[in-house]
Amino acid sequence: MPLISQEEIAHFEKAIYLPMVLIILERDRMLFEKGSFKLKRPYIELVDGAIKQVHKELQETKIHMRKHHMKMIKGTGDDTFTEYVFYHGGYEDHRRYLNVRLRNRVEELLRVYLAMSYQEI
Repeated sequence: MPLISQEEIAHFEKAIYLPMVLIILERDRMLFEKGSFKLKRPYIELVDGAIKQVHKELQETKIHMRKHHMKMIKGTGDDTFTEYVFYHGGYEDHRRYLNVRLRNRVEELLRVYLAMSYQEI
C-alpha cells in the first residue's frame, strides 16, 4: 500500500502544474496585449477566462492542502528531471518528474483551460 494515496498525489500534482500554467497564460496575455493583432480583445478575453479558472482551481488546491496538512517542496533539478518532496500524514515522498513530462502535461492543461474559457464566452 502506498504511503500517500493517489487522490492526494493528484492534489500535489495540481500544486506543481497549475502555477506553471498560470505563468504561461500570463506571459501569453502580455504578448497579446503588445502584439500587432488587429482585434486583441477576443484573445485577451479567452486567456483571462482561463487565468480566472486556473486561479480558482489553484486556490481550492491550496485550501485542500492546508486543511489536510499537506506540504510540497521543490527539490533538486537538472536538465532532465525535477524532484519534488511531498509531505503528508507523517510521510515524506520523493518524486522525480521528467521535465518533458512536465512540459507536456502543462500543454495539455492549457488546452483544457482554454477550452473551458471558450465555452464560457
